[in-house]
Amino acid sequence: MRIGIIGAGFIGRAVAQLVIAAGHEAMLSNSRGPQTLSSVIRDIPGSQAGTIEDAANFGEVVLVAIPFEHYRSIPADWLNGKIVLDANNYYPDRDGHIAALDRFETTTSRLLAEHLPDSRVVKVFNAILADDLLQHSRPKAAADRRALPVAADDPAAKTLVIKLLDDLGFDSVDAGSLDESWRFERAKPAYCIPLDKEGLKVALAAAQRQVELPHGSWRH
Repeated sequence: MRIGIIGAGFIGRAVAQLVIAAGHEAMLSNSRGPQTLSSVIRDIPGSQAGTIEDAANFGEVVLVAIPFEHYRSIPADWLNGKIVLDANNYYPDRDGHIAALDRFETTTSRLLAEHLPDSRVVKVFNAILADDLLQHSRPKAAADRRALPVAADDPAAKTLVIKLLDDLGFDSVDAGSLDESWRFERAKPAYCIPLDKEGLKVALAAAQRQVELPHGSWRH
């Protein structure tokens, strides 16, 4: 599978490493252009670099892992018909306040899906630290496999992403639709906490829409 990656930060680079290790292809991109990614590509053997448009065209699946305030900067038509993996999180101190999110009226993934009406958005990779992506990947038979939450409106897209996670070394839990993805957004019990499948199900169920954990409690 070809994975285009928009955003060459810690999450984008970690996913690229896992994708290549699993036998897939990865192209990284950022807003500054491929000429700024030479050291990144050197550190991830087998990866490629391109423009954001290149990565969008390259990927059968496209990961978006950028500061959330910039999600509208991606031209929607570049991602028409694509499965888009949404790894974004809303941090008001970084992104500025977004009233609908502050009022708990919508989710980050719903806003991205509204910006990309002809894409199939799947919320995934937002609830794990980049270092943990590389350190917690396990073979399929491992007893200590970590589970990651997945949310989407499109069942086929969700199934494909669950299979991809399995390839990359993780179990998964179906967390429902994009409107339910708030359950593993920032400061919820499932956010960036290492859990197996049963533990993740409990954490997702325990989430309360207007209750947030203390800032930074997910760092370990």
